[in-house]
Amino acid sequence: MTFHEFISDRMGKIILEIIILAASSGVLFATGTQPGIITLLFVLICLIRITVLLIDFFKSRSHLMELENILSGLNQKYLFAECIPPQKTVYERKLFAIMRRSYKSMMEAVSDTEAARREYREYVESWVHEIKSPITAAKLICHGIDPEPRRRLTQELALIEAHVERALFYARAENPEKDFIIQEYNLEEIVSEAVQTYSTLLMQNNIRIETENLHHQIYTDSKWTCFILGQLLQNAARYTKSSKPDYKPRAFLYTQDSPVVTISAELPTKRQLILTVADNGIGIPAHELPRIFDRGFTGSNGRARGGSTGMGLYLCRKLSDSLGIGLQITSIEHEGTCAKLTFLTKM
Repeated sequence: MTFHEFISDRMGKIILEIIILAASSGVLFATGTQPGIITLLFVLICLIRITVLLIDFFKSRSHLMELENILSGLNQKYLFAECIPPQKTVYERKLFAIMRRSYKSMMEAVSDTEAARREYREYVESWVHEIKSPITAAKLICHGIDPEPRRRLTQELALIEAHVERALFYARAENPEKDFIIQEYNLEEIVSEAVQTYSTLLMQNNIRIETENLHHQIYTDSKWTCFILGQLLQNAARYTKSSKPDYKPRAFLYTQDSPVVTISAELPTKRQLILTVADNGIGIPAHELPRIFDRGFTGSNGRARGGSTGMGLYLCRKLSDSLGIGLQITSIEHEGTCAKLTFLTKM
């Protein structure tokens, strides 16, 4: 609080006191009091009042600074009303008693909301684990039917399984750091696990996987990193383009029209590794690139093909930020998309 703010807050009272003092001086003058005495009294009262204002200002500022220090020292700011020192005046005690009741009501509402969200999240996680059993049973049943219906059903079941897996990770993504196990992992093993998890979806879309220079160690959480890679692979499988005789790709150095995803790594520095996941799919329009990480954004490609939730890249961004992984995506429409993930190689 500045002195200007302090005076502005009390300006009405100060003006009233000046008016009263002037009126009192007029009364004294009218009753025959000598002007010198009136002037001396006027100056003396003004000095006393200014001194009182200064003392009040420094006390108020000191009290506010004390409260600010208490608040800044708290990890849980909502406990501020319980940690302030006892107030000196009746007005302040009454005011802070009202604040405490307000905070208590707010905390009860927050606790109820958190309990409801926790119950819902636990239900979603339970539902996801339960739904995996009928999905597995449906896959086994598919083996007993004709090849073409089996292929189509298996493809749809793979999509259902991918959506279910995304729902599970979304339920856990509210506080992902509680589930992190950051340690040294082999990059090639993580990539292989992600490819194996979505192998059915990749094969049904005739996507070839090419890997290069993945024999490195990185520091991350393997489960969540595998999930991020899985979302990128799902997008690559979803947004392939039909082969065209007259089509010759110009970006990302591909020489064939068949769908391909290239996963490679490079070491720009001794402490960093950049993992590149590039495809030769339909790409993303340039005007949509700034929004691809927005929650629920499907884009023109997602709306055209249907079934997109707009949650995959949103979760990738959220998890990569929590893990300290740099994530950048570039794309050229009708050419392909390239995602770069930056990891630490040494702690």
